[in-house]
Amino acid sequence: MNSRFLALGEAMVEMAPTPDGTFKMGFAGDTLNTAWYARKCLPGDWNVSYFTAVGTDKVSDRLVAFLKQSGLETDRIVCRSDKTVGLYMIQLENGERSFAYWRSDSAARKLAEDKALLGAALDGVKLAYLSGITLAILSETDRKTLLEELRNARSRGVKIAFDPNLRPRLWTDQKTMCETVMNFSGLCDFLMPSFEDEEAYFYDATPRASVDRYLSAGAKMVVVKNGPEDVVCAGPDGILSFTPDPAKDVVDTTAAGDSFNAAFLASYLVENDLPKAVAAGAKLAARVIGARGALVDVLDRV
Repeated sequence: MNSRFLALGEAMVEMAPTPDGTFKMGFAGDTLNTAWYARKCLPGDWNVSYFTAVGTDKVSDRLVAFLKQSGLETDRIVCRSDKTVGLYMIQLENGERSFAYWRSDSAARKLAEDKALLGAALDGVKLAYLSGITLAILSETDRKTLLEELRNARSRGVKIAFDPNLRPRLWTDQKTMCETVMNFSGLCDFLMPSFEDEEAYFYDATPRASVDRYLSAGAKMVVVKNGPEDVVCAGPDGILSFTPDPAKDVVDTTAAGDSFNAAFLASYLVENDLPKAVAAGAKLAARVIGARGALVDVLDRV
């Protein structure tokens, strides 16, 4: 099995606010953020690939070029002449972010339409990473195709990592969102929710309740992020809690969870040490939220 990390999802144009009140254009998206940070965290003998669908226009070309420049493999990306890429704008208030989206014509909504291409993308992968947003943007038919291909990949030894990243605005209704997330959770070797979402939409009273629910669904390892509070994990040694070091500054919480996931997975895949992986995830997330935007070069920052 190759040492290949594959992320599947939607890469978008990001418009991030600057200190002078303007906006800076970049590229981001939850699974792209994780792939980008994973490339920085994983050793050089690992390959990191991104699977999505883009258009054939100039902005799509710029996105693919950005991925390549970031060290991500792009040979599995689907190009469609009838679509383009989505766009979102970050809005900040006291370090907390909200988003405005323009994504109705996003090519990524069709990323699982071709079963053969999807299966080929998953072939030879060590770990496949996706999120609830990956699921939310797909049609019901394409979600079933993705579920089937993930099952096939897992039967070949591919590990599956999943962040539910619950975003009800992307779903027809909350019931469909929750049922779909639970359906995919049973496939997961690494299930990485944020308690804020689980409390809001699954009505979990505690992170431990989230852990128990996902374990019951069939997830092998559950890592519940909870902002500055303890990270609660169910792993080989039972259920453990880890207290992260406090973040020095909170400028922009965009990609906090995405970067945690990247550093956690990169550490665990290499060292198979849960405390070290949680510490790596928390350390990177704390640095990321100290800067503006989703993708920031903070790995060498003190």
